[in-house]
Amino acid sequence: MQPELTTLCYIEKDDKYLMLHRVKKEHDINKDKWIGIGGHFEGTESPEECLLREVKEETGLTLTEYRFRGIVTFVCGTECLEYMALYTASGYEGRMKECDEGNLEWVPKKSVYDLELWTGDKIFFRLLEENRPFFSLKLVYTSEGVLQEACLDGKPLEIPKDL
Repeated sequence: MQPELTTLCYIEKDDKYLMLHRVKKEHDINKDKWIGIGGHFEGTESPEECLLREVKEETGLTLTEYRFRGIVTFVCGTECLEYMALYTASGYEGRMKECDEGNLEWVPKKSVYDLELWTGDKIFFRLLEENRPFFSLKLVYTSEGVLQEACLDGKPLEIPKDL
């Protein structure tokens, strides 16, 4: 299985995250989910180069201040392995444009858990809220998308029942 390399960024403004509601692509593993901004590495890109390109492509914004928060390892059944560089950003310039992958919306941070999210995303949102220093989070899903295992910094993590 060839691993995928991706970035994901949550842009912050006025105690809100810029979220992407993935409703425009037909065959999309994230169909109908709310996620951050990001995508796959191209060529010889570094994580930062991928981040800046993907944010510009999907939102029209140019990031001016961002922080590498962690690495998330996703395993889904036997067919998917992804290493995702997770960022938050608090500075940007430019005008937001329409995204061809879904609808962009500023969502209050306190309301993000009410959205249709991957269960593991709720774990890393909690880590971001705690302002935890750099972390490594491994999330293992079944082929049906059910979170079955989580490890934080190499140690098993009990999956909270309220997720």
